[in-house]
Amino acid sequence: MRIITLEDLAIFRCVAQEGGVLRAAERLNRVPSNVSTRIKQFEKRLGTPLFRRQGRNIVLTASGSNLFGHAERLLRMADEVEQELIHGSVRGALKLGSLESAASVRLPSILAAFHNKFPETQVELRTGTTASLLDQVESVELDAAFVSQPFEIRGGLSSMAAFQEELTLITSKEVPDVREVGQLNGLSAVAFPHGCSYRRVLVDWFATSGASPSRFLDLSSYHAIVACVAAGAGVAVVPASVLDSVAGSGAVKRHVLPWEIRDNTTHLVWAGELSPPLKNMMTFLPKLLK
Repeated sequence: MRIITLEDLAIFRCVAQEGGVLRAAERLNRVPSNVSTRIKQFEKRLGTPLFRRQGRNIVLTASGSNLFGHAERLLRMADEVEQELIHGSVRGALKLGSLESAASVRLPSILAAFHNKFPETQVELRTGTTASLLDQVESVELDAAFVSQPFEIRGGLSSMAAFQEELTLITSKEVPDVREVGQLNGLSAVAFPHGCSYRRVLVDWFATSGASPSRFLDLSSYHAIVACVAAGAGVAVVPASVLDSVAGSGAVKRHVLPWEIRDNTTHLVWAGELSPPLKNMMTFLPKLLK
């Protein structure tokens, strides 16, 4: 006899997401004592605590964190099976993560085509840096994410090449043509926050000559990065496809990067088995390879 049921997992997941029994009970339309009792009984059957107190909230223990990922996958699979049997098609949701660059340039046509063919599947798209997106895929907060090189593939994750990007160095127009990275020594770097792959490309390139940026200006949009570089705030590495689509790109100067860092591949990364909605979305990728 199984000691874990889907209802156990649903209650457990809700408490974990809400950070407390009271908020979870309200969301589940149950009385708090019922939710609390169900969690205690579940922990007793498993023989391990799933939550611990932290101030006014409760947080997951190591065992709880491990279970949370499994709970997300099992509940998602149950939803998919139910929808397919009842409606004859996979409905549900597809939670995707993406770099800002891919979300603005590469994904619109993919998601539009996907929506036209599978309108019953709800797509949620979040943007972030490669590092943060990998964390969210690993913790099953996202079904999959588009991330760029360089990155380390982690245990339990799979990946496939999605499309190619040509990276370019941009500076203000007053900067002479850049022939080697040493010319940039002492200049500021303008980039997305720590965890961004293109930021890492720039830092690694600086390091090849023993140089380093004088400081970093962390921004969260390409429009802001281009505007600051144009104003002389520093240098940046951006995909050429994004630069072509950003207003004000004519105000910066483009410099060709060395071939070994110029060509960059964006990968689709996922954890565990492919869900039916993700499989459906992936069928559109080969048509858009660049």
